[in-house]
Amino acid sequence: MRKRLVAGNWKMYKTPTEARMWFRDLVAKLPQTQAEPALLVPFTHLPYAAEILEGHGVYWGAQDVSAHNEGAYTGEVSAKMLADLACKYTIVGHSERRSYHAESDALVAQKARRLLEHGIVPILCVGEPLEVREAGHHVEYTLRQLEGSLEGVHPPSASSLVIAYEPVWAIGTGKTATPEDAEAMHRAIRGWLAGRYSSDFADQLRILYGGSVKPDNATALFSQPNIDGGLVGGASLKLEDYIKLLLA
Repeated sequence: MRKRLVAGNWKMYKTPTEARMWFRDLVAKLPQTQAEPALLVPFTHLPYAAEILEGHGVYWGAQDVSAHNEGAYTGEVSAKMLADLACKYTIVGHSERRSYHAESDALVAQKARRLLEHGIVPILCVGEPLEVREAGHHVEYTLRQLEGSLEGVHPPSASSLVIAYEPVWAIGTGKTATPEDAEAMHRAIRGWLAGRYSSDFADQLRILYGGSVKPDNATALFSQPNIDGGLVGGASLKLEDYIKLLLA
């Protein structure tokens, strides 16, 4: 059985002071749940996450990582630094990074390799823009993106990698793929992974859905057989909503 993962992507929200208070409130109100909670927060918040969330069954990580191990790369944060803060997960290839920072599949793959070298699980994002979906080429587009983003990536086990399917047209727009459409893509991704690695690997690996996931649509999405949780944006910023997602 694949344990559901509810990963909150805070993007560039909350100050470190606000985050510290939020973490404490979550620990105080954390419900009994079968889901695994994780929070992907700005770099400035990670020391507080490590301090407050440790030992409470909540995991934390970053939203990006440098492709370099170390060196004169002003403003970059390395996988070694994230590992020192006990990050379990880190996002790579989010559509906002691909779009706003022109990140290629090759760069995403390089970042994923750096994370694996330091024992951090990449949450690798793929997904199509609206024009591709409307043209009916969304499956081939997404699988081609996945192939490029996993070039040279050899996770030691299925628990060492998470894939997040995030249709670009549904991120922050309030639009959500229907549970059936999301399931169809997740099923295609799992089938591709079986060919790339093995059937056992694909059966065990978790694939998340992202794109305007909210408490009122989470149950329908998470009940699909190939959807193993969510990479959640706005709804993860509100404590009450995030708790509802853990219970969905």
